[in-house]
Amino acid sequence: MRLVAKAPGKVNLSLFVGGRRPDGRHELVTLLESVSLADELELVTRVALDDEVVCPGVEEPNIVSRALAGLRARGWDAPRVQVTIRKRIPIGAGMGGGSADAAAVLRMAERLAGIDEGALDELAAELGSDVPSQLTPGLVLGTGAGNEVELRAPLAEHAFVIVPLPHRLSTAEVYAEADRLGLRDDELEFVAKVPDLWSVLSPGARLPGRFVVNDLEPAAVSLCPDIEGALSAVRDAGADHAFVSGSGPTVAGLFWGPPASDGRELAEAAASALAPRYPGACCAVPVQRDFGFPLFA
Repeated sequence: MRLVAKAPGKVNLSLFVGGRRPDGRHELVTLLESVSLADELELVTRVALDDEVVCPGVEEPNIVSRALAGLRARGWDAPRVQVTIRKRIPIGAGMGGGSADAAAVLRMAERLAGIDEGALDELAAELGSDVPSQLTPGLVLGTGAGNEVELRAPLAEHAFVIVPLPHRLSTAEVYAEADRLGLRDDELEFVAKVPDLWSVLSPGARLPGRFVVNDLEPAAVSLCPDIEGALSAVRDAGADHAFVSGSGPTVAGLFWGPPASDGRELAEAAASALAPRYPGACCAVPVQRDFGFPLFA
């Protein structure tokens, strides 16, 4: 039996960082969105002693192999599987590629043999704070450590230019630098972020510029100064907003669509202009639930 699925990457339209939690992670308020830049996964059942993950450039054990082990520990009784991942999302780049792959495998596992929804949610949170938000692609408001998630209705039509950089940043390293720089929000201001975001997230709305903020951006720039040049280049290419996605170093440019347009043509033109300087620059558009759900093939 063979299943195929896409694992969409994400961009953080908003990322506000609060204080450190007892578990060592930080309180977050984040608005993240799944995009069409996606990895491709193939799951094949087989007669074997163990599950296997094949992903060139990513060694085992990895988050996908941990997801499979977690499923088995929770009683998932499907035949052994081989999962092959074709990477499109930059690795270690702040677009949640590993988390997207893990979320896609959980969707595939549920489709293949079924698993209790509560167990699936529990495993997603255990694998990492980005995984719950990517179980169902779309626009997601995340709180807690990013693992308490709520799907929201799509915003006004828009598109992105995605600019990868030839660097990798460790999420833990970026948070440590943010702590060193004292970048977290004041507690009272942080508490107000959720109702503030709620007030502007009506279906079809444009996210006000004051919310297109990434509190981790100065820390990412501190560790990878090349980000600053990419942000300037994206602004010069006409983006309404330029920002670092997640912990970086990937830079994204947001293009709101003019009347009768979704912004795609503007983002595609920006990607073409930026590609000679930033190989891999591409246009991406928001995607919803159906984009990432697996199909038998």
